[in-house]
Amino acid sequence: MNLRPRTSSLMTWTSKSLEEPSWSPGGTAALEKQLPSRSPGENIFLHIVDLSDPKTVWKFVENFKQEHTLNVLINNAGCMVNERELTEDGLEKNFATNTLGVYVLTTALIPVLEKEHDPRVVTVSSGGMLVQKLNTDDLQSERTAFDGTMVYAQNKRQQVVLTEQWARAHPTIHFSCMHPGWVDTPGVRLSMPGFHARLGARLRSEAQGADTVLWLALAPTAAVQPSGRFFQVIEISPVLYTKPSIEAVTHHLLTVGPQVGYLPSGGLIFPVSGDFSATDLKGWF
Repeated sequence: MNLRPRTSSLMTWTSKSLEEPSWSPGGTAALEKQLPSRSPGENIFLHIVDLSDPKTVWKFVENFKQEHTLNVLINNAGCMVNERELTEDGLEKNFATNTLGVYVLTTALIPVLEKEHDPRVVTVSSGGMLVQKLNTDDLQSERTAFDGTMVYAQNKRQQVVLTEQWARAHPTIHFSCMHPGWVDTPGVRLSMPGFHARLGARLRSEAQGADTVLWLALAPTAAVQPSGRFFQVIEISPVLYTKPSIEAVTHHLLTVGPQVGYLPSGGLIFPVSGDFSATDLKGWF
């Protein structure tokens, strides 16, 4: 989301693996037409990008930064594919969309954000990540029985890890990630029908689910909170993992990048501490 005086940019990321109609290009285009009537006088720009294809994301950013400024980036798109599928690059689709795609988009846009006053990045994670310990031995779900819900939870845990790393590496940008609560969305109804049926009326509305992400993106009181934290209902929540496991996730992303063609070999966007060898990556891809 690009928030400039009287100008906002709607960035809608889609994945080829995502079949929910509300996230289709046609549905997004319809939303684009509705927004001017909801926000008279604003300029709305629609960019549709396949988040599971890192080369496409990288190309988009290269074009975007030539024409636009950027104040706030909200990483909200994601998918939950319940059968193990691979992208054209040979990457597991959930990982490619929820982790690698978010990583490529965010790191590529950091130089654009750093030019602005009070820049922010908000990544919509999930409370589901709290049921998963960070697993750096099988980031692309190759070694164990595939469970789409748990893979999604791992991806959301990985987003929390990346948020902390970004915050340390780029102190001029305020980074945060958050859990919107359990919200009655088409994605939940499609991907987790049993969960949706059990919670029923206890699920939050979509408007309620947006409260924390909008607060983190816009409120002055959010900017004074520590950068790199995980929030639930406008409050910081603790997360647990070890420093070596954080570095392992980041190292894997930096290694995969050149292989799928979005980042030249050796062109690290994001600093990683620690020494690594080929054995650290064995079995990851």
